[in-house]
This record gives sequence, C-alpha cells and structure tokens, in this order.
Amino acid sequence: MRGQKVLVSLLLNVFIVLGGCSSPEQEIETDTSEPGDIVGQEEQEESKQEITLTAVGDILIHDRVYDDAKVADGYDFYPMLERVERYLKVSTVTFANQETMIGGEEFGLSSYPAFNSPVEVGEVLKEVGVDIVSTANNHTLDRGEDVIQSALQHWDELEMMYVGSYKDETDKDTRRIIETEEGISLGFLAYTYGTNGIPIPEGKDFLVNLIDKKQITSEIEEIKEEVDVVIVSMHFGDEDVQMPNDEQEDLVRHIADEGADIILGHHPHVLQPTEWIEGEDGNETFVIYSLGNFFSGQRELYQKIGGILTLTITKTEDESGSMIDVHSPQFMLTYNADQNEVNYIVLPWSEVNEADLPDKAVIYDEMHEHMTQWMPELEFIE
Repeated sequence: MRGQKVLVSLLLNVFIVLGGCSSPEQEIETDTSEPGDIVGQEEQEESKQEITLTAVGDILIHDRVYDDAKVADGYDFYPMLERVERYLKVSTVTFANQETMIGGEEFGLSSYPAFNSPVEVGEVLKEVGVDIVSTANNHTLDRGEDVIQSALQHWDELEMMYVGSYKDETDKDTRRIIETEEGISLGFLAYTYGTNGIPIPEGKDFLVNLIDKKQITSEIEEIKEEVDVVIVSMHFGDEDVQMPNDEQEDLVRHIADEGADIILGHHPHVLQPTEWIEGEDGNETFVIYSLGNFFSGQRELYQKIGGILTLTITKTEDESGSMIDVHSPQFMLTYNADQNEVNYIVLPWSEVNEADLPDKAVIYDEMHEHMTQWMPELEFIE
C-alpha cells in the first residue's frame, strides 16, 4: 500500500463588524458557531475506485500448434482460445507472457529450439482480451534482431502494449503504463534470466531486458513515481520444477523491498505457488512464482495445466491522500487439451472432459493444495 500526502488548505471565515447606524430593513447576523467550528467547510468524502488485473502464463507456439491452426489464408487460432475468452475479457487489464516472437512467415516459421511464430498469434490474443504481453524471455533472440523488430512492429500495428524487449533506446525509455478509466494507473516492467546462450548484439541491450538487480531497482524507482501499481514480470526458475529455487526467492524479496506491488513469474512451464512477501518498508507484494503454460504444444501432464490469475486493486482517496490495496486473489485452472496433437484447445477446468483426463478430480485437489500452500486465502474458481 502506498499513500500520497495531500495538503488541504482550510478557508477561515472572518467576520467584520461594521460601526454606524443601520436602517430598519437591515438584518444583523449573529455568529452562533461554537469554538473550534470551521464555518463553511464542506465535508470531505472518501472515494473508492476498483479494477481487476488478470494474468496468464506462457504462450509457447510449437509447430504442431500452428500446423493445426493452418487455414487457406493464414492461421486461425481463435477456436483454440474461444472457450477461455470470457475469463480474459471480463477483467480491466489482462497480461500474458508471449514466449515466442511473432516474426511471421516472411522469416520462415520455426519451432523448438528456435521459435518464430505466425503474426496471427498476436491477433488472437488481442481478440480474446489480452492488453499487454511480456516479450522478455529465453527465446527472445532465437531468430535474431530482424524477427524481433518484425514482431514488435506487429504488436504496434495491433495497438498491443509489449514490455521487456524494444525496438531502440527511445522505445526502451518509454514507460509501459496503462491508465484505466477508473483512474488507476498500472506500470509494467519485464526481465529474463537469459537468452539460451545467444549473445545480445553489441550496443543493442534494448533488444531484451536481462535480470539485473541494479537495473530493476532503478526502473522500479522511476516508474512508481508515475503510477499507482507497479507490476514486474520475471522470466526465471527451473523448467518443469514445481517449486521456486533460491534465486527466485532472492529476486522476489529484492523486488518486494524496492516497492513493487505484483510479481508475475513464468518460464518453468508448470505451476508454482503464490505468496505474499513483506517488503522492508512493511509493504505487501503479491507473487506467483510461475503461471505455467497457458497455450502451448508441450506434452507432459503438468505442462498442460495452467491457470488464470485475477487480482482486485482498490484505490481509496480522501482528504489525507490516496491508498492502493491489492487483494482478493483468485485462480482458475486451465487445461491445454489435444487429440493426438491436433484439435488443440485451452479449456477452463470445469469443461475438461473426464474421459480425456480420468484423474481430473484428484489433479484438481493436488493443484489446489500446491497453489495455496503459502496463501490459504487464494480463492480457487472452478
């Protein structure tokens, strides 16, 4: 929570008694106020505004996924995300981790280990309600600078905000801020642990934000002067490991100490727990260590399980200032289903076919316990 001091000037009424005679028509007013009363002071009222922030994990487009989406005039991913659309659109702001660059067919589409995805991936995310994507991850540099520049151009054409990789220094220096109609501003930052050993071209660090504590501190300090809520996207952790490692926990505590409000983790491709972290100033920071895969062609059971996280953000203003509260975390499991690597579809857990996932109820209980182990109040939405 952060409050901003607001100075209120009190207007004092001064009563001047004029001497001399008065006509019979004149009415003499008498001050009947008690000592300490402020005459004419309007009562200040408290106002509250509220929004929701939704976040989903990795969008990791393998060739088997885009092959399945192929149509006569391009690629149509909408049927694959149609069933979760309403859960993304209902929120004020929705975030996703775009793991693969959408450089497009012009550069030749490609899959693991060096990804380049159809531009239609961006179009479907826009269509189903995503407002901002992180592009800082270990696959950012997979196909080089030209693919990055093409992808970022497509995001611009879609009027979709991206964060974590940039076209140039000017683009990097442009704050990623979403001003909501409710008067609550959100600032986004994004970083990755690395780029699969691919070096960043000399003098072009703007192409991807690497995790660096000094840079993170500086950028949090700068953006939190301009926004109500600071959200940090972190691409970190061990792949296919369901618990955070020591480095993740150290970085999360550093970010909390610097005053960020929300930390959204991804990269492990499986779900990792949620937690409240207390910063050194007593602030509370919400963290989900990994949102898991949301939409991908990965094959293992836990790689197919993702989720939709929703947080409520309340801004309270009165004569003393404003206060931000991040609260009421909710989580809904999702399942990335397919039929022998065709007919890919992302389903809310309630629509998962038990014939395709016989242990659905058991897995649900396991995931519920896993995700709430450090945050019992996390509400599971079925």
